[in-house]
Amino acid sequence: MELRDMLKKVKTGEVSVEEAEKYFARKPFEDMGYAKLDMQREIRSGFPEVVYCSGKAGAHLVSIFETLYRENGEVLGTRATSEQYELVRQSIPEITFDKISRILKTEKSGKEKKGLIAVCTAGTADIPVAEEAAQTAEYFGSRVARIYDVGVSGIHRLLSRVDDIRAANCVVAVAGMEGALASVIGGLVERPVIAVPTSVGYGANMGGISALLTMINSCANGIAVVNIDNGYGAGYMASQINRLAIRE
Repeated sequence: MELRDMLKKVKTGEVSVEEAEKYFARKPFEDMGYAKLDMQREIRSGFPEVVYCSGKAGAHLVSIFETLYRENGEVLGTRATSEQYELVRQSIPEITFDKISRILKTEKSGKEKKGLIAVCTAGTADIPVAEEAAQTAEYFGSRVARIYDVGVSGIHRLLSRVDDIRAANCVVAVAGMEGALASVIGGLVERPVIAVPTSVGYGANMGGISALLTMINSCANGIAVVNIDNGYGAGYMASQINRLAIRE
């Protein structure tokens, strides 16, 4: 929750002055010895800290989830495994896990999804990264339209959804192989396009480097590029853009 949102809720009586005071008085970070959780990130940036699950020890991950859940009432983790899900579920029974995106999360009920972000993929093999972007954006309060398998090898599929894509405040274009999808979309819409190269492709794809270079060198305007397979980063940035559009 942003400062503006909290102050509005105090003004309308949704949140008491005492509750707001407690919210703003949070410790800057929670020192857990092995981790220092940023407890004021939402106050500063509008979004709370998210957990990168890959490589974390089981006991550490569980404690981190418990702490963030206690403080925020919800928590999002990326790049989780089924084994990590089973561990966290013992402490937080309502936690959910999506095997495609590898998102591990629990959300506040009744969360309103606002604005619109279009998440597009070139092929079905790009969907895991796209789902990481889409579910991240939804967690941060954005409405998402999923437009999958519209790559340039069958461009009529993309053209049939142009109106839906143009309706969004921001577009996330997820593609491997040669990564041309972002350039084509960039030439069709007036909204910002966030390009996400994926590691999908054959040998000369070089683990996503070819798609990354194509996207960086795009001749279309209005395209920004995140790192290879970084669906979370794309979803976060898209949420920021969508939030600005809603304000306008």
